[in-house]
Amino acid sequence: MEQKAKVNKYILTSSNKIKINSKDLIKNDIFIALRGSKYHGNKFINEAIKAGAKYCITDKYSYKFKYNKNVLLVDDTFVFLKDLSIKKRSLFKGEVIGITGSAGKTSLKENLKFFLKKKYKISASIKSYNNELGVMLSILNMNINSDYAIFEIGTNNFGEIKDLTKLVKPSQVFITNILSTHLENFKNKINIAKEKSDIFNKKYNDFVKTLYFQNNTRAESIINNLAKKQKLKKIIKVGKNDVDCYIKNKKYKNSNHEIILKIFNKSFKILINDYEEHRVTNLIFILTFFIVNKINTDVVIKNANNIPFVEGRGSRHNVLLNKLKIKLIDESYNANPETMINSINNFSKIKDNNCSKILILGNMNELGRKTLTLHCKVIKHIEIHSFERVILCGNFFKKALSMFSDLKNKYVYKSSTRNIMSYLMQNVHKKAIIMVKSSNDTEVNKLAKVLKLKKEG
Repeated sequence: MEQKAKVNKYILTSSNKIKINSKDLIKNDIFIALRGSKYHGNKFINEAIKAGAKYCITDKYSYKFKYNKNVLLVDDTFVFLKDLSIKKRSLFKGEVIGITGSAGKTSLKENLKFFLKKKYKISASIKSYNNELGVMLSILNMNINSDYAIFEIGTNNFGEIKDLTKLVKPSQVFITNILSTHLENFKNKINIAKEKSDIFNKKYNDFVKTLYFQNNTRAESIINNLAKKQKLKKIIKVGKNDVDCYIKNKKYKNSNHEIILKIFNKSFKILINDYEEHRVTNLIFILTFFIVNKINTDVVIKNANNIPFVEGRGSRHNVLLNKLKIKLIDESYNANPETMINSINNFSKIKDNNCSKILILGNMNELGRKTLTLHCKVIKHIEIHSFERVILCGNFFKKALSMFSDLKNKYVYKSSTRNIMSYLMQNVHKKAIIMVKSSNDTEVNKLAKVLKLKKEG
């Protein structure tokens, strides 16, 4: 018990110490030996200790570690993490922000963190840690002395948002959007909206005070109706029509996009190099948050053009292909029909007459019975624009492509990362901009990783 008490105290009073991958460990970290589909984490305990782990936590007994004071044996690792995350959350006295939505959770989290950390001490979930394990790890890695803690809350099935909301207990919540994601389980966007709305349901979270959400569609309007029933202190709508915060005007001027944002009847002018609607929407969310929390907005206006891209979500890379400098736009982290169409629009708007544009798209997963229809919809949308080449990959796009004839763009179907790379090596002979977009764990997602290994220099 004395050993467990020491470990508990160390986790509760430290930050960013919990790791589940032994390769990520640095000295004085804690390694959590989880049960995997192929191996139990016990296999990597020795590696973790050699890397400098202060403690290792496991629920699988091994005589090898019986007398090792660095190894804590618990009944159930998952239960141990959950109980301790509840305890640590109860100790935190700062402002807790929860972000959910169909897409853009990680980008909004990273953008908000970018601006807030210029003045405040911030804790935020790493990567896209938004399932139950990820949320628990994010809480346990939180610095309890932070002014703000930002958490992503995700779902791919009914009932998950309420369980994560009970853990995080955010006082201010964002719902980025409601889009065509996880339709295999949710069936339609109305169900998605209802599920996401559990983040502000006082039955699961009596801490909630403020809701920020996009209100552009019928599904998103359901959020507004549900929020009113919860009698939240502030319900703030962002979008295009009948909302509190929106884009009033935009124009291209002197190689910059000049955007006028209307936030609570006050106008803000921002200048950015590249116009992408979701990044501007994030700026609206952030300016609104700053105003609500009485934080000076100058830091947002002055740094609007300096927001770093998030890896796999529009990140830019310079790579070498056939000894040619190629610009890569990596949108390969995930995809649904709406975000794929938005990415195609943004790619089409890029002005560079010296480069050919190559669009590479991979499967959009978890779309249920609408899978073929929605992949066809994307191809129809591509035809509004002109690209040097369009490379499609994955069985869904293969079947969708077979439904068309007489397309104006030049389409190529390739079944694997290797085949796409081979095609690019044989056919790219001048400077190009390549954009890749797909769901996670697809061949195009793997392609993005391969291309980034060819970074210039």
